[in-house]
Amino acid sequence: MKILALESSAVAASAALMTDGACTGLNLLNCGLTHSETLLPMAENLLKGCGLTMSDIDLIAVARGPGSFTGVRIGVATAKGLSWGADKPCCGVSTLEAMAWQGAHLSGRLLCCCMNARRNQVYNALFRAEGESLQRVSEDRALSLAELLPELREAPVLIGDGSAITAEAMSAAGMPFTMAPEPIRIQSAWGVALAASHAPRESWGEPEPVYLRQSQAERDREKRLKNEQNLSE
Repeated sequence: MKILALESSAVAASAALMTDGACTGLNLLNCGLTHSETLLPMAENLLKGCGLTMSDIDLIAVARGPGSFTGVRIGVATAKGLSWGADKPCCGVSTLEAMAWQGAHLSGRLLCCCMNARRNQVYNALFRAEGESLQRVSEDRALSLAELLPELREAPVLIGDGSAITAEAMSAAGMPFTMAPEPIRIQSAWGVALAASHAPRESWGEPEPVYLRQSQAERDREKRLKNEQNLSE
C-alpha cells in the first residue's frame, strides 16, 4: 500500500510517502513559511521525485488536529482536494497520535505528546509505547501545565513543539523527564503515515478539523454577543 501523508498543524510542514510500511520519501520545512504556499508543492515534488503520480497512491492521510487553526484547515483542505481530484480514499488522524507513533519504538516508556497551544496551555495526549504498537493513556485535550504535571510522575518522554515549555515546568517542579531525540520531536508527516497505516479502514472518510477549543474569533464573537445581551436587559 502507498500512503501519501500531509502534516501542517504546527510551524513545520511536511509530506511523506510510505510504501508497504517503509519510508519512500519525506519533504519537511521547519522555517515558518506559509503552509498554503508550500504544502501542495511539497507533495507534488515528492511524488515526482519518486516517479509516481496520484493514480499510484492508495490512501491520502492528514493530521486533522489539534494544532494551529489555520494550519489544520490548510492540511485538511489539501487532503480533501487531492482525494476528490484523484478519487482516492482519505484518512484523518490525530496530530498527537501521529507524534506518538514516531516514538513507538521506545517500548515501555510513557510518551507525553505536547503542542504549544498558547495562553499557558498545551494540546496533549499520553501514550504507552509498545514497540510495534501504542496504548492510548489519555484522550486528546487542551489543558494547562499545572493540570498536566500531576500525570507525569513517571519520567515521560516529551515529544512535540510543546516539549520545551513542558520541560521547563517539570524542571522547576524537580520532576524527571527525557526529551525525545530531535529527529522525532517535531510533528512530521511520517508520523501521520504511521498512524494512518494502523487505522482501521472503517475510520477512513472525509476528515474534519479537530480544534479542541474555540478560535480567538469565536471567543470574541461570544463576548460581543454577551455584552450586547447585557446592554439590552
